[in-house]
Amino acid sequence: MSEIGAMPEKAVVQFDCRGTAVGKMRNELAIEMVKPFKEEFEMATDEGAFHGGDASAPPPLALFVGSLTGCIMTQIRAFAKRLGVTVDNLDVHTRIQWNWQAVGRVYETAPKSFEIDVLIESPDPEDKVVALIETAKKGCFIEQTLGVGNTINHRMKTADGWKDV
Repeated sequence: MSEIGAMPEKAVVQFDCRGTAVGKMRNELAIEMVKPFKEEFEMATDEGAFHGGDASAPPPLALFVGSLTGCIMTQIRAFAKRLGVTVDNLDVHTRIQWNWQAVGRVYETAPKSFEIDVLIESPDPEDKVVALIETAKKGCFIEQTLGVGNTINHRMKTADGWKDV
């Protein structure tokens, strides 16, 4: 499926992740793309001293901002070839902010801002480069996920089966 012509007109893309808690705050993650084809990855997350971790791996938020940055960069480069736009150099700088508020002994968070600066060196006209970025934004799975309201369902395993939480 490396050629665009070999891709189906529509498909479901599915990733599954199994996380296992190890150590103080470290999580070992086994990630698998199961649709439309199979790929497997292993990663870890950890927290620093604030949450009692050892900082032995990046915290989840670092992976999150890195994933968003990598996603748009990948789409820009992949779509540049397909749209005939020359990219001589590409840098992307992403800033994400969350509001954080203490609530008793825990805290609550909410997204505040997502900012992505795209620095492209290209000999092509500005309107072609803008069209490339607009197209890449639409093809970035993570950016598209963040741009809409989502329902995230949680379940907890109990002795009687699964319970919605």
